[in-house]
Amino acid sequence: MRLSLSSTILFLAANTSAFAPPRTSFCRHTALFSTEAAAAALSTSMADSGKPPAHSDGDANVKEDVEIPTVLPSDVGMDYVPLATMLATGQLAEADQFTRDALIVLAGSKAKGRDFVYFTEVKNIPSTDLATIERLWNKFSGGKFGYSVQKLITPFQQINGHEQKKFKQCKENFETFCTKIGWTTKDGEVERKKRWFGASEFIYDVKKAPEGHLPLTSALRGTSLIKELLKHPVWDNDDWMKEP
Repeated sequence: MRLSLSSTILFLAANTSAFAPPRTSFCRHTALFSTEAAAAALSTSMADSGKPPAHSDGDANVKEDVEIPTVLPSDVGMDYVPLATMLATGQLAEADQFTRDALIVLAGSKAKGRDFVYFTEVKNIPSTDLATIERLWNKFSGGKFGYSVQKLITPFQQINGHEQKKFKQCKENFETFCTKIGWTTKDGEVERKKRWFGASEFIYDVKKAPEGHLPLTSALRGTSLIKELLKHPVWDNDDWMKEP
Protein backbone atom coordinates (compact mmCIF):
# COMPACT_ATOMS: atom_id res chain seq x y z
CA MET A 1 0.00 0.00 0.00
CA ARG A 2 1.23 3.49 -0.82
CA LEU A 3 -0.04 6.92 0.08
CA SER A 4 -0.08 9.79 -2.40
CA LEU A 5 0.59 13.40 -1.48
CA SER A 6 -2.16 14.41 -3.85
CA SER A 7 -4.66 12.98 -1.42
CA THR A 8 -5.21 13.51 2.29
CA ILE A 9 -2.76 11.56 4.43
CA LEU A 10 -3.51 10.42 7.94
CA PHE A 11 -0.41 11.15 9.92
CA LEU A 12 0.53 11.59 13.56
CA ALA A 13 2.75 14.64 14.01
CA ALA A 14 6.13 13.58 15.32
CA ASN A 15 6.95 14.20 18.96
CA THR A 16 8.95 12.54 21.68
CA SER A 17 6.16 10.07 22.46
CA ALA A 18 6.37 8.82 18.90
CA PHE A 19 9.13 6.48 19.96
CA ALA A 20 7.28 4.72 22.74
CA PRO A 21 7.20 0.92 22.57
CA PRO A 22 4.73 -0.81 20.21
CA ARG A 23 1.00 -0.65 20.87
CA THR A 24 1.06 3.08 21.58
CA SER A 25 -0.95 5.71 19.75
CA PHE A 26 2.04 6.38 17.49
CA CYS A 27 1.17 3.28 15.51
CA ARG A 28 -2.09 4.90 14.47
CA HIS A 29 -2.08 7.81 12.03
CA THR A 30 -4.70 10.05 13.58
CA ALA A 31 -3.67 13.62 12.83
CA LEU A 32 -4.10 15.35 9.51
CA PHE A 33 -0.97 16.07 7.49
CA SER A 34 -0.64 18.52 4.58
CA THR A 35 2.26 19.26 2.27
CA GLU A 36 2.32 22.82 3.59
CA ALA A 37 2.83 21.85 7.22
CA ALA A 38 5.37 19.16 8.02
CA ALA A 39 5.48 17.25 11.26
CA ALA A 40 6.69 19.15 14.28
CA ALA A 41 10.33 18.42 14.99
CA LEU A 42 11.18 15.87 17.63
CA SER A 43 12.90 17.21 20.71
CA THR A 44 16.67 17.18 20.45
CA SER A 45 18.26 13.83 21.11
CA MET A 46 21.88 14.87 21.11
CA ALA A 47 22.52 16.10 24.65
CA ASP A 48 24.92 19.04 24.96
CA SER A 49 25.44 19.23 21.21
CA GLY A 50 22.95 21.98 20.52
CA LYS A 51 19.51 21.86 18.99
CA PRO A 52 18.98 21.34 15.27
CA PRO A 53 16.47 23.64 13.58
CA ALA A 54 12.89 23.11 14.68
CA HIS A 55 11.81 22.77 11.08
CA SER A 56 13.11 23.15 7.59
CA ASP A 57 11.61 25.24 4.83
CA GLY A 58 11.16 22.19 2.67
CA ASP A 59 13.05 21.20 -0.43
CA ALA A 60 11.93 23.10 -3.52
CA ASN A 61 13.02 20.11 -5.62
CA VAL A 62 10.30 17.83 -4.27
CA LYS A 63 7.72 16.60 -6.76
CA GLU A 64 4.13 17.43 -5.90
CA ASP A 65 2.69 14.01 -6.62
CA VAL A 66 4.94 11.50 -4.91
CA GLU A 67 3.90 8.18 -3.44
CA ILE A 68 4.74 7.46 0.17
CA PRO A 69 5.47 3.82 0.99
CA THR A 70 3.56 2.37 3.93
CA VAL A 71 5.00 -1.16 4.04
CA LEU A 72 7.99 -0.30 6.20
CA PRO A 73 9.24 -3.28 8.26
CA SER A 74 10.34 -2.96 11.88
CA ASP A 75 11.37 -5.64 14.34
CA VAL A 76 10.14 -3.54 17.26
CA GLY A 77 6.89 -2.10 15.89
CA MET A 78 8.32 1.30 14.96
CA ASP A 79 6.18 3.32 12.55
CA TYR A 80 8.26 4.77 9.73
CA VAL A 81 5.46 6.38 7.73
CA PRO A 82 6.21 9.74 9.41
CA LEU A 83 9.85 9.49 8.31
CA ALA A 84 8.79 8.55 4.78
CA THR A 85 6.41 11.52 4.72
CA MET A 86 9.05 13.96 5.95
CA LEU A 87 11.54 12.78 3.35
CA ALA A 88 8.96 12.72 0.56
CA THR A 89 7.97 16.32 1.29
CA GLY A 90 11.53 17.59 1.66
CA GLN A 91 11.34 18.18 5.41
CA LEU A 92 14.93 17.05 5.83
CA ALA A 93 15.65 18.67 9.19
CA GLU A 94 12.67 16.88 10.71
CA ALA A 95 13.64 13.60 9.04
CA ASP A 96 17.17 13.98 10.36
CA GLN A 97 15.91 14.49 13.91
CA PHE A 98 13.43 11.61 13.58
CA THR A 99 16.30 9.34 12.52
CA ARG A 100 18.48 10.25 15.50
CA ASP A 101 15.59 9.77 17.92
CA ALA A 102 14.70 6.44 16.32
CA LEU A 103 18.24 5.16 16.83
CA ILE A 104 18.07 6.14 20.51
CA VAL A 105 15.02 3.92 20.93
CA LEU A 106 16.28 1.09 18.71
CA ALA A 107 19.63 0.91 20.51
CA GLY A 108 17.91 0.67 23.90
CA SER A 109 19.34 3.99 25.10
CA LYS A 110 15.92 5.55 25.70
CA ALA A 111 14.92 2.72 28.01
CA LYS A 112 18.04 3.48 30.07
CA GLY A 113 17.01 7.12 30.41
CA ARG A 114 19.56 8.51 27.97
CA ASP A 115 18.95 10.73 24.97
CA PHE A 116 22.04 9.66 23.07
CA VAL A 117 23.48 6.36 21.82
CA TYR A 118 26.68 4.84 23.18
CA PHE A 119 28.78 3.30 20.43
CA THR A 120 28.61 -0.04 22.26
CA GLU A 121 24.81 -0.02 21.82
CA VAL A 122 24.82 0.21 18.03
CA LYS A 123 24.91 -3.59 17.80
CA ASN A 124 21.46 -3.63 19.43
CA ILE A 125 19.86 -1.78 16.49
CA PRO A 126 17.88 -4.32 14.44
CA SER A 127 19.10 -4.72 10.87
CA THR A 128 15.48 -4.68 9.69
CA ASP A 129 14.91 -1.21 11.09
CA LEU A 130 18.22 0.23 9.95
CA ALA A 131 17.54 -1.13 6.46
CA THR A 132 14.09 0.51 6.40
CA ILE A 133 15.53 3.85 7.51
CA GLU A 134 18.28 3.59 4.91
CA ARG A 135 15.97 2.71 2.03
CA LEU A 136 13.86 5.78 2.77
CA TRP A 137 16.81 8.17 2.91
CA ASN A 138 18.25 6.59 -0.22
CA LYS A 139 14.98 6.62 -2.14
CA PHE A 140 13.92 10.20 -1.49
CA SER A 141 17.39 11.67 -1.99
CA GLY A 142 18.00 9.86 -5.27
CA GLY A 143 20.80 7.85 -3.69
CA LYS A 144 22.56 10.94 -2.30
CA PHE A 145 21.92 10.56 1.45
CA GLY A 146 22.14 7.68 3.90
CA TYR A 147 24.60 5.72 6.02
CA SER A 148 25.44 3.44 3.10
CA VAL A 149 26.51 6.51 1.11
CA GLN A 150 28.62 7.75 4.01
CA LYS A 151 30.20 4.31 4.30
CA LEU A 152 31.42 4.52 0.70
CA ILE A 153 32.90 7.97 1.31
CA THR A 154 34.62 7.44 4.67
CA PRO A 155 38.39 6.85 4.57
CA PHE A 156 38.05 4.30 7.39
CA GLN A 157 35.71 2.30 5.21
CA GLN A 158 37.19 -1.15 5.80
CA ILE A 159 36.11 -1.47 9.38
CA ASN A 160 34.52 -4.91 9.24
CA GLY A 161 36.84 -7.81 9.99
CA HIS A 162 39.87 -5.76 10.96
CA GLU A 163 40.69 -2.11 11.52
CA GLN A 164 42.18 -0.42 8.50
CA LYS A 165 44.23 2.04 10.53
CA LYS A 166 45.06 2.85 14.13
CA PHE A 167 42.64 5.27 15.78
CA LYS A 168 45.22 8.06 15.72
CA GLN A 169 45.21 7.95 11.94
CA CYS A 170 41.45 7.45 11.86
CA LYS A 171 41.05 10.81 13.59
CA GLU A 172 42.83 12.39 10.64
CA ASN A 173 40.67 10.37 8.28
CA PHE A 174 37.54 11.49 10.09
CA GLU A 175 38.46 15.11 9.45
CA THR A 176 38.80 14.30 5.74
CA PHE A 177 35.46 12.47 5.83
CA CYS A 178 33.75 15.50 7.43
CA THR A 179 35.16 17.79 4.76
CA LYS A 180 34.01 15.52 1.93
CA ILE A 181 30.42 15.30 3.13
CA GLY A 182 30.16 18.99 3.99
CA TRP A 183 30.25 18.83 7.77
CA THR A 184 32.95 21.50 7.93
CA THR A 185 33.15 25.15 6.96
CA LYS A 186 35.81 27.84 6.97
CA ASP A 187 36.14 30.94 9.11
CA GLY A 188 38.74 32.74 7.05
CA GLU A 189 41.62 30.29 6.81
CA VAL A 190 40.45 28.17 9.73
CA GLU A 191 38.40 25.07 8.98
CA ARG A 192 35.94 23.99 11.66
CA LYS A 193 32.97 21.67 12.14
CA LYS A 194 29.61 23.16 11.21
CA ARG A 195 27.27 24.09 14.04
CA TRP A 196 23.72 22.80 14.39
CA PHE A 197 22.88 24.89 17.43
CA GLY A 198 21.45 28.36 16.97
CA ALA A 199 21.18 28.84 13.21
CA SER A 200 22.16 25.46 11.82
CA GLU A 201 24.87 25.55 9.20
CA PHE A 202 23.97 22.21 7.66
CA ILE A 203 22.27 21.92 4.28
CA TYR A 204 18.74 20.53 4.15
CA ASP A 205 18.46 20.53 0.37
CA VAL A 206 19.07 17.49 -1.83
CA LYS A 207 20.50 19.46 -4.75
CA LYS A 208 22.74 21.78 -2.74
CA ALA A 209 24.14 19.34 -0.18
CA PRO A 210 27.17 17.14 -0.90
CA GLU A 211 26.76 13.37 -1.12
CA GLY A 212 26.48 11.76 2.30
CA HIS A 213 25.65 15.06 4.04
CA LEU A 214 22.65 13.55 5.83
CA PRO A 215 21.74 12.05 8.22
CA LEU A 216 23.88 13.78 10.83
CA THR A 217 25.66 11.88 13.59
CA SER A 218 27.06 13.67 16.61
CA ALA A 219 30.81 13.36 17.16
CA LEU A 220 30.58 15.19 20.47
CA ARG A 221 31.72 12.04 22.29
CA GLY A 222 34.23 11.01 19.64
CA THR A 223 34.10 9.23 16.31
CA SER A 224 33.26 5.77 17.67
CA LEU A 225 29.50 6.14 17.21
CA ILE A 226 29.58 6.83 13.49
CA LYS A 227 32.26 4.18 12.98
CA GLU A 228 30.03 1.59 14.66
CA LEU A 229 27.03 2.67 12.58
CA LEU A 230 29.06 2.23 9.41
CA LYS A 231 30.28 -1.23 10.45
CA HIS A 232 26.81 -2.48 11.42
CA PRO A 233 26.15 -6.00 10.02
CA VAL A 234 23.31 -4.67 7.85
CA TRP A 235 25.95 -3.33 5.44
CA ASP A 236 27.67 -6.73 5.08
CA ASN A 237 25.63 -7.36 1.92
CA ASP A 238 23.08 -5.64 -0.29
CA ASP A 239 19.99 -7.24 1.25
CA TRP A 240 19.06 -3.91 2.85
CA MET A 241 18.26 -2.60 -0.64
CA LYS A 242 15.45 -5.09 -1.20
CA GLU A 243 11.99 -3.57 -0.99
CA PRO A 244 9.59 -5.53 1.27
